[in-house]
Amino acid sequence: MQQDFIHQYKHLLQQLKAEIDEFPNEESLWEIPEGVLNSAGTICYHLCGNLNHFIGKGMGDTGYERNRSLEFSIRNIPKIDLLNWADDTSKMIAKVLPGIDLGADYPKEYWGIEMTYGAALLKLLKHLGWHLGQINYLRRMKLKN
Repeated sequence: MQQDFIHQYKHLLQQLKAEIDEFPNEESLWEIPEGVLNSAGTICYHLCGNLNHFIGKGMGDTGYERNRSLEFSIRNIPKIDLLNWADDTSKMIAKVLPGIDLGADYPKEYWGIEMTYGAALLKLLKHLGWHLGQINYLRRMKLKN
């Protein structure tokens, strides 16, 4: 079952990289259209931070220290750095997940509710897919302009 999760995360993170890479230029990654709260670059940075926090630190004790407010305030990270961080995140997941007991209780302090590691992974996978859809939409909006 861990391999199924690894496969799904790798697939979505590869899609994330493809979406980011398809933006016409570096500047367009950081543009925020009217009525939208975050740029594609911001969402990408947030997704990697989120996964490194909840999977890396929460499941794999990687020592990752999250700065969530920075995820939403930092700007103009080069595209190559975003792509590399998505790669590093995928590698971290492939390293951490094989040792996880999916039925064990996930540390309650992360969300304040009881859930298993398997449920936490599903929650995080859903979050990744949701934001990936936002990035796809922002990219297609940019290509129309």
